[in-house]
Amino acid sequence: MKFPILKNTFLVGGLALSLLAFRLPEQPLWNSRHVTVHKDGTIQYIPDADGNTIPDFSRVGYHQGDKAIPQVPVQKTISPVAKGSSQEIIQKAIDEVAARKPDKNGFRGTILLKKGAYLIPGTIEIKKSGIVLRGEGDGSNGTRLVAAGKGQRTLINIAGTGSIREVQGTRRKIADSKVPAGATSFQLQSVAGLKAGDNIILYRPGTQNWISDLKMDQIVAREGTKQWQPEEYNLQFERVITRIEGNRIFIDNPVVMPMEEKYRGGEVYKYTFEGRITEVGVENILFESEYASDTDEDHGWNAISINKVENCWVRNVTSRYFGYSCVNAGKDAKQITVTDSKCLDAKSVITGGRRYSFNNDGQLNLFMNLTATEGRHDYVTGARVNGPNVFYNCTATRTHADIGPHHRWASGTLYDNIVTDGDINIQDRGNWGSGHGWSGVTQVLWNCTARKAAVQNPWVSGKNYAIGLQGEKYEGRLPGKPDGEWEGLNDKNIQPKSLYLAQLQARQKKLN
Repeated sequence: MKFPILKNTFLVGGLALSLLAFRLPEQPLWNSRHVTVHKDGTIQYIPDADGNTIPDFSRVGYHQGDKAIPQVPVQKTISPVAKGSSQEIIQKAIDEVAARKPDKNGFRGTILLKKGAYLIPGTIEIKKSGIVLRGEGDGSNGTRLVAAGKGQRTLINIAGTGSIREVQGTRRKIADSKVPAGATSFQLQSVAGLKAGDNIILYRPGTQNWISDLKMDQIVAREGTKQWQPEEYNLQFERVITRIEGNRIFIDNPVVMPMEEKYRGGEVYKYTFEGRITEVGVENILFESEYASDTDEDHGWNAISINKVENCWVRNVTSRYFGYSCVNAGKDAKQITVTDSKCLDAKSVITGGRRYSFNNDGQLNLFMNLTATEGRHDYVTGARVNGPNVFYNCTATRTHADIGPHHRWASGTLYDNIVTDGDINIQDRGNWGSGHGWSGVTQVLWNCTARKAAVQNPWVSGKNYAIGLQGEKYEGRLPGKPDGEWEGLNDKNIQPKSLYLAQLQARQKKLN
């Protein structure tokens, strides 16, 4: 018997991929009650009673997935020194390329690190746009950057300067009494001074009544517990206006938590971010940390840290023996793709604040095709992380804690085809840490596999979803919380197999 095969080539996170999808007649497929993919590839989102839908997560990563990660020409080639530190020669090469004038695409050039071991006693800094650090392979016989000696530190630090700055006089109030999750348009009281193409902040204020309704001013206290404070929850979502019709504006990425008048609704305003750098890449390198013992705390902590950047990438890297992460993305890291990489065999005490293999505190970021071993929180977000963000096609083995939003209200994360021998949790974490409380909203588990999972809905402001999960459902740390949106538990025949790929294909097909 012949089975129909569909083949499509498309961009995924800036990478051109070919997708083979086959369908076996004896395996009945099912669609979620929240999302239906039609035969022509279009997607229908079914709203709940409050109008919320699962968002479109397809505009994440390098140039929102619409541009391939480039192969930037080499401008400088170096080899490791015969003896001692190679930090100086690498930093000098970076600084020399940084002094070059960017080309029309914003690239200054690639520094090629030839095969061999490079001992790095400190931190290498990339502070300018358009620089790529490339090795000749992430295996033992490739390019090895070794965090030598003692000291908790980052080996490669990529960071611009500055912060989000509101353009004065551009703040406009949302007129709708409620803007549901998944929405890509809404009414403003006035659109004066706004136009298509403007970079805006979608601002959602923190309020005491919202915190009280979430019961986050009632966290059972222990030593160090902090109740949530309104001023800490003024959330800033970075968006672009795509068009304006009357007083209705349309934005490039969806709302990922409801904006409700009873919690002072929301606003938009134009912003600038001077000093943020772009078009930086790290690729084809093995990172290692020296360490004294399996519980050593005084050695390399992050292989790569990245913050105050936009449209950057990390691909084909492996880290071994670091205490915290392979890639640690800060809150001002936007539209980065981290792909085809590994975080292996962390060395540290196994407790809080360690072994976050791929940590994301930024927004509009894509982490895909990743592997982690001996981690605690392998694919994880921190406090007040504003989506959408995506973890796709990632595995974790020999885990020591859980995957998912770690603490304090991440909004809009898709965990798609995550496979772990540990747990995946989206829950009220209560007084863990310093009082984490509700870990997130509009968190979507799609076709994931775990030992067990807890998925709870917060008392207000949206829902969380477990769709096609393989594993045991359990109550989580604090039983009695509202149950999440569960569907197709231990049924492997969910359609589509990947929500992110289906959304991306649907959008790119529409563009073509």
